[in-house]
Amino acid sequence: MTWLAVAAGGAIGSVARHALNHAVHTQWLATRFPAATFAVNLAGCLLVGLLAGLLATNRIQLPFAWREFLVVGLLGGFTTFSTFGLETFVLGRTYSTWMAAWNVAAQVGGGLAAVWVGYSLATISRT
Repeated sequence: MTWLAVAAGGAIGSVARHALNHAVHTQWLATRFPAATFAVNLAGCLLVGLLAGLLATNRIQLPFAWREFLVVGLLGGFTTFSTFGLETFVLGRTYSTWMAAWNVAAQVGGGLAAVWVGYSLATISRT
């Protein structure tokens, strides 16, 4: 059942991301700054933080399948950046700010390096 909840949430989150992308691109088509991605990532982080706070303070109680639907499915389909934000926040709050900083540096730096490697591999000239 949890797998179906995640799948349904992911489908809805992906459609919501597309809708927000479309709305932002309609308003700021001429900008070179990735405003749509920025808006999606900040909105996802705001929503996952709000949900995590409501759950942590017992202001809302949700069955496990609903949590998975909302966090992993809906918000994960909307933006995985929200998961990155929440995990980094939890690392800093629970373990150490150094571990949180390492997570940011490793994932952002590693992600950019992985994009470069993938792009380089895909564009290697066959001679």
